[in-house]
Amino acid sequence: MLATLLEDDGAVEDLGLLDRPHLSKDLAGLAEESGLDGGRWPYDLADVVTVLRSWEERFGTRLVGRGDDRMVVSVAAPVTTSSEAEAIAAEHFAFASDTITQGDDESLRAYAAHQILGAQVWSFWGD
Repeated sequence: MLATLLEDDGAVEDLGLLDRPHLSKDLAGLAEESGLDGGRWPYDLADVVTVLRSWEERFGTRLVGRGDDRMVVSVAAPVTTSSEAEAIAAEHFAFASDTITQGDDESLRAYAAHQILGAQVWSFWGD
């Protein structure tokens, strides 16, 4: 998974890759160290922890990258059905709508098919 992220020169700096994968319970410490809860995210830290914990439990996600306007998670148990991918796409839209509305996909269904179904990395950003 990380090899894919690192194929592009400068990916570490662009994605704000962390020193190791982190669980949602690590976010308070990360916030203290680097201001994770600052930037352009419209949520407080507790909201982000709640969302990430839900994805950890269902998909084995881990926070692997972050920045003022970006968050990247690895996905240990990728979504395997179109219907589940569409449901998760709705969650992604609620969490970070800019990722979808300003992305390359024309619809939520297309986003589900191209960015969620079978994906080992989910990336979010907000303006």
